[in-house]
Amino acid sequence: MDALIYTVMSGAERALRAQQVHANNLANLETGGFRTDLELATSTAVAGAGYDTRHLAAMQANAVSDAQGTLRQTGRELDVAIVGDGYFAVEWAGGEAYTRAGAFTLDADGMLMVNGRPVLGDGGPIVLPPFARLAIGEDGTISIQPPGGEEMQPVDRLHLVSGDAATLTKNETGLVVARDGIELPEDDAVVVRSGHLEGSNVSAVGEMVATMALNREFEIQMKLYRAADAMAEAGNRLVRG
Repeated sequence: MDALIYTVMSGAERALRAQQVHANNLANLETGGFRTDLELATSTAVAGAGYDTRHLAAMQANAVSDAQGTLRQTGRELDVAIVGDGYFAVEWAGGEAYTRAGAFTLDADGMLMVNGRPVLGDGGPIVLPPFARLAIGEDGTISIQPPGGEEMQPVDRLHLVSGDAATLTKNETGLVVARDGIELPEDDAVVVRSGHLEGSNVSAVGEMVATMALNREFEIQMKLYRAADAMAEAGNRLVRG
């Protein structure tokens, strides 16, 4: 009976964790560039004597959805959205991490920032000189018109990368990173659109349906738990005579 209880409790734990993941997705429904977290679990056989069909739920690191979020036109020259696959690279922990958020800002030194982190270009963090006008091309090239000048001059290029969604996860700050810790390769095929922002790719309906299904799953696990407890108690009564 104990083995059944462990199996039931591992399933209930997985359901609770999945609830947390979906709740976090819903909380970020309006967060620009947010990537939906996908809760992952696998099965592992119960160790020791017993039936081969008994398995426990084994937790795994969450995956990241690569679905495209809705693009919204803003007209702001520092707003940039990625069309299709790809990520912006930002500085993190002495290396780089990745995001789809493109609401860039400039600090007092002209450094390009997003959510408080430096945006990376071809040679590291992008620092822009004073300019009268700025434009970002589809390939990520940043061009400026110097004060008093007439022609646009390229000064840097966004470091744009891509990676298989199955190999990506999120770190403790919510930035996307590779599971193996290796930096993603630059991808010249990534296309950006200036003057636009990408919204969250969370589906409110999908998350609510998943939450209701998990509620029912958790209720079933609790019924199985009570059934296992009742069988254990019946066995104890037989032993007592």
